[in-house]
Amino acid sequence: TQGTIFPAPNFNPIMDAQLLGGALQGISCEKDVLIEILTQRCNSQRLMIAEAYRDMYGRDLTTDLKENLSHHFKEVMVGLMYPPASYDAHELWHALKGVDTEEKCLIDILASRSNMEIFQMKEAYLMQYNTDLQQDIDSETSGHFRDTLMNLAQGTRMEGYADPSTAAQDAMILWEACQQKTGEHKNMLQMILCNRSHQQLWMVFQEFQNISGQDIVDAISECYDGYFQELLVAIVLCIRDKPSYFAYRLYNAIHDFGFHNKTVIRILIARSEIDLMNIRQRYKERYGKSLFHDIKHFASGHYESALLAICAGDTEDY
Repeated sequence: TQGTIFPAPNFNPIMDAQLLGGALQGISCEKDVLIEILTQRCNSQRLMIAEAYRDMYGRDLTTDLKENLSHHFKEVMVGLMYPPASYDAHELWHALKGVDTEEKCLIDILASRSNMEIFQMKEAYLMQYNTDLQQDIDSETSGHFRDTLMNLAQGTRMEGYADPSTAAQDAMILWEACQQKTGEHKNMLQMILCNRSHQQLWMVFQEFQNISGQDIVDAISECYDGYFQELLVAIVLCIRDKPSYFAYRLYNAIHDFGFHNKTVIRILIARSEIDLMNIRQRYKERYGKSLFHDIKHFASGHYESALLAICAGDTEDY
């Protein structure tokens, strides 16, 4: 996996803090300077810049960004200042505590993070909001969708372990769950998808195909509906190929919802140092147009420039 943002060579946090101070304190905010610095430094470097900024000006850089910027451009610049676990926690909090619960945000984050990422995100959530993530999921969601989110939020997926002899049994349980759809079957379905290792589930999905003659995603989509179905499908897709899952989510957010800004911003920031380069490649392969092209087509102004800088185009993307 590869991201699009790397540690900047010859990094000088004091000089960066000075330039940002100049850009933010002037009569008109120099947004190009903010983009140039904050999208071209990795997260740990941005945190060092924030420290230097505080020492230099006695002010919090994130607060100054919030006060000087507006709309989606502000969301991007401020989002870049969170450490990854804190950013996930911030997004989950807003998804759970906003006017309407944003189920798709909960699905994107909880279906795709590793045990360690979930553990760190829960700690950050507790520190930032003084409340327990699982309690909030419990109170803000319902039914089997809630049970599956709660299971994922435990971060107890087995790691690295695979047992071919039980793969066929698990596949049979999944197939029965798609046929019978009782509460107990739904529980077994989510227990297997949330707790077996990635390696184990690869074998289970293969066995499922052998038993049923059907792909697991198609079977789940046929048998279930609503957010429960979306969450189960997201888990399967993330286990198979995470960059493809996020490419699909970005395409939907850009084309099906008239550019759903929150989703685009969240995925670009969260994946920028992990696999955004791979996501871009999958996007181009699957949809014919590059992610760069589609962002350029739908966004504008400094907001567009910031997203494109995170996305980082290669020549054929222009």
